[in-house]
Amino acid sequence: MARRVGTIISVVAKLGIPDHLEAGPKTAEELSGPVGADADALYRFLRAAASVGLTAEGADGKFSQTPMSDVLRSNAQPSLRGFAIMGGLELLTRTWDHLEYSVRTGKTAAEHIYGKPIFQYFQENPEAAQIFNDGMTAISTIDSPPVADAHSFEGIHSLVDVGGGHGLLLATILQRHPQMKGTLYEMPSVIAGASKGPLAPVLDRCTLLAGDMFTSMPAGHDAYIMKHIIHDWPDEICVKILSGCRKGVNPGGKLLVADSVIQPGNDPDFGKLLDLEMLLLPGGRERTEQQFRDLFAASGWRLNRIIRTHSPVSIVEGVPA
Repeated sequence: MARRVGTIISVVAKLGIPDHLEAGPKTAEELSGPVGADADALYRFLRAAASVGLTAEGADGKFSQTPMSDVLRSNAQPSLRGFAIMGGLELLTRTWDHLEYSVRTGKTAAEHIYGKPIFQYFQENPEAAQIFNDGMTAISTIDSPPVADAHSFEGIHSLVDVGGGHGLLLATILQRHPQMKGTLYEMPSVIAGASKGPLAPVLDRCTLLAGDMFTSMPAGHDAYIMKHIIHDWPDEICVKILSGCRKGVNPGGKLLVADSVIQPGNDPDFGKLLDLEMLLLPGGRERTEQQFRDLFAASGWRLNRIIRTHSPVSIVEGVPA
């Protein structure tokens, strides 16, 4: 049932129904033209969406917005439309269909299905890559402010955001700390569009640098931060990335890894579900505190503390060993 509801959410977002309902209630007939749908099928769809709180049907047969669908508007602040659309991406739904394969073999379902690693798949399928990137940007609007708020960044005058997309996290931090300078370190194809993104208001304090985090890191900085990067990769690759940061960091500098930290016990834990997605897609994993401690030690760092945030993401702070 949860999967069916998730598909409904994705289609509501993809059709742009919340955008069309922002001005007021409409019938399925009135909506069918603007969203490009069959009127009867759309009514049945909206009726089902109403049953799970995504729309509300009035006695006049018109459908209206609800708090659940309001956040799926394109202009919502923050907007989860991109994240909802990403949830219906064929790549994601197909890989979850092959969960048994990954559990039995320990290998990624994505490569099993498509014959190539997920990031190569995105390079060859730009439309899917755009949907995925939009979804990750939507997530970042939710978890970047809590990450920026949870750490004092005291003593950090130069910060490198490794693999930070178009720099939403870095922009959020720089806006809170006007004395700080930042570097966005990303692939050339990503850097190409970064100057027009979230970093635009702080470009006077920010360097956009293209490179390969697997082979080198910009040197001479007080701290390196990466959000939802380390969880994409197995330990041996993470050691290369984190060792590069250790080699480049200034004396007394810090490593800040923003990821889920798996908790012991059987309480509900979003990180444990996300861990399965890492198994299915890139071949990485979410980690426990001890696994982070071991990973840091293998890379020349010492785990100093774990800072919880008001989101499922924690900041795992490392200092030079």
